[in-house]
Amino acid sequence: MATPKCPKCSNTNAVRNGVLNGRQRFRCKQCHYNFTVEKAGKSISSYYVIKALQLYIEGVSYREIERLLGVSHVSVMNWVKKYQIKVPENNSYHPTYKILSNKELAEYFSKPENVSGAGMIVTELGDKFMLIKWERFRE
Repeated sequence: MATPKCPKCSNTNAVRNGVLNGRQRFRCKQCHYNFTVEKAGKSISSYYVIKALQLYIEGVSYREIERLLGVSHVSVMNWVKKYQIKVPENNSYHPTYKILSNKELAEYFSKPENVSGAGMIVTELGDKFMLIKWERFRE
């Protein structure tokens, strides 16, 4: 493990000095300042957090979001709790989605039967597009 820089004097001559709240603590040998460093972990781009929350609000399940975006469904659940996201209750409609390229999306919208009578939203998904369409449940 490389010794981190002291945030006070920028010296790299520090020694370990215990653990505080699960994080390694260091003491600078030059200025005697005690400091901790951030946990090293996998951080996920805010783009994926926002996309995951948008999809959740649109009614896509945690597991489907995991398959679409490649982020853990547990992470999505944690973000929903953290940001206190509530899904609107509307039981008479259910979402269906398609992943389309730019050309496929243009072809889809060129057909009148695809755009009549249903609510839909198109959102960017990397280099492709996701088309979410709501249809009534058959009773």
